[in-house]
This record gives sequence, structure tokens and C-alpha cells, in this order.
Amino acid sequence: MPTTDSRTSPRPDEDYGSLARAAALRTIGRLQSGYQRDVPAAVAAVARLRREAGRDPYASPSSWGLDDLADLSELREEKQREQDEQQEGREDARDVSAAARRRSEEREEREAQAVHLAVTLWALHQQSLRDEGMHRRGWPLGRAVRRLAHGKSGTAGRPSAHAPDGTDGDANGQQAVSARRQSDPVEEASESVRKRFVRLGTSSDYEILSERLRQFVLLLRAARIPLDYGLLAQQLFLWQDEFRREDIRRAWGREFHLVYARDTADGQQGETADTTPEDSAGDWNLFHDDGAD
Repeated sequence: MPTTDSRTSPRPDEDYGSLARAAALRTIGRLQSGYQRDVPAAVAAVARLRREAGRDPYASPSSWGLDDLADLSELREEKQREQDEQQEGREDARDVSAAARRRSEEREEREAQAVHLAVTLWALHQQSLRDEGMHRRGWPLGRAVRRLAHGKSGTAGRPSAHAPDGTDGDANGQQAVSARRQSDPVEEASESVRKRFVRLGTSSDYEILSERLRQFVLLLRAARIPLDYGLLAQQLFLWQDEFRREDIRRAWGREFHLVYARDTADGQQGETADTTPEDSAGDWNLFHDDGAD
């Protein structure tokens, strides 16, 4: 199993999963801008995509021809042209074994599943929100869930009107972050949200994972907390490889325990994270609780 840096999400060798990430970013980058400007074509595309959130990209005829897989196909063609140019003149350029073709088909299937789920979840997340984009780099899943678990909304230290466990948030909107670090201890996170996150991390198959992610996205939308959907697409691609699944579980647990530098007023900060002694406690055990189902 590949090793990863203990302070960051996995960034696999060979850019493994990078095509899924690029396809998700291309689609969302185009549609998010159009949706926020109320461009009719973008609004209609986002509406079609969100209706498919959590569904198999091929099982439902209504999902055929959606924007997400079109961008993925274009990127594959671009990559193939580059490879053909590099191999031009080589006699074995097209001499591909049956096993290699099968691996390629399996990889393409995982890419399609990952891109489709990431983009449709973003469309669900973005629904009715025109003033800000719900895809934002530097907001991995664990970080977004931790903010949700502390009853916060948005990205700039604003408490939510209601915490996830039903208790009232800070109505005055006072920031509860220090000058350097967020001060919310992971031990004080909502237990109900934490348990939901544990259930997501222990999902036994992709269908269950998809549904639990969909439930989290609805909570994040209500709290206006963004998510890095390019990173999520790559992680979903890797999750489908049983030999890399544990890496993604570790990444989600690690993201949840990291202490991020304080966000700026407009929420643009957040590309880096710092670890503290409190973060390391139970870092790898988040998804191995005895009570997880």
C-alpha cells in the first residue's frame, strides 16, 4: 500500500486519479460561474445534474449525455493524442495486451463513477446559492465536516443559526477563532455529526458511500460550507481501488483532525493546515469505532 505524508491528503505517484480530478474541475469551473451569473444554460445543466446525485451514471437513462462525462471524454482524447504523438513511429505503439485493455477499461469505469458522483453532488450542494460557489479549493471533506460539527456556517468564522445537534448557535455571529488557529477542539465536535462521518468512512460499498455523501452534502448546503470537489473526485476514484481505500479513509480522518490556519474575512485562506498534539490523538482510529455500523 502506498505511503502518504502524515500532514496532507494522499497525492499518489503517477498522478493516479488526476484525470478524474481534472474532469470534475473543468465541469464545475464552467458551470459554477454560469450558475452564479444566472446563465440559463448553466442553470438548466445544474438542475439536470443534481437530480442524478448519488445515482449510477449509466443505470439511469436520464443521466446519459450530461456535462460531467462529456468533459471526461474530451480529456481522455486529449491525453490519448499526446500519447500517440510521443509513441509515433514505434511498432508496438498499438500492441496492447488483453490484460492491459481490461485494466484500462476498469480505470475508465472508476473515473466515470468518481467524476459523476463528485459533479452531481456539487450540483446538489450549489442549488439555489448564487452569491458564492460551493466548490472551493482547500476545503477537503474532513475539514468541511469538522466545521459542520461545530455548528459553524460558511468559511469565515460565522456560527450557524442552529448547531447540528439542535442547540442554538451564537446569534451575535461572534467569531470563536484565535488570532492564529481555530480554537474549536475536535473533542467538542457534535457527536451526532461525528457518528455520521464514521458511518461514511466505514461504508462497505460505493452505493452506500454515495448515499451517505449525499446526506452530508445536504447538511453542508444548509450551513453554506464549501467542499473541494476536485479533490473529492480524485479520492472517490482511489476509494474504488480496494488496495487504496484505506489511504482515503486515513486522509478523511486526518483532514478532520487537522487544525487549519484562521480563515480571512472572505474565506479565501485555507490552503495549509497545522497539526497540534491534540490532533494526533485517535487520528487513525476515527473510522474504527466499535459503535460504527
